[in-house]
Amino acid sequence: MEDHAKERPGAQLRDLAERARIARNTCPYLTAKQAAFHLGIAANTLKRLRHQGRGPLCRMHGGSWRYHVDDLDAWSAARRSGEGA
Repeated sequence: MEDHAKERPGAQLRDLAERARIARNTCPYLTAKQAAFHLGIAANTLKRLRHQGRGPLCRMHGGSWRYHVDDLDAWSAARRSGEGA
């Protein structure tokens, strides 16, 4: 049996990134945790944005919120700032 508490720091993030990559290639819908990682924000921040109606489009699938990668990318692109935006 593996002892996940002894994993190196960052191992969980790498696993989450890998899971998000696989999900993107096989299914465009990400969990809230995967979506937050994709955006580079905390899962709690994404949840707060959803509650405020300011987050990316999401939908309820089987009792949990799911985010389409295209919606995440569009939401992120709409928030660009700086030169050329």
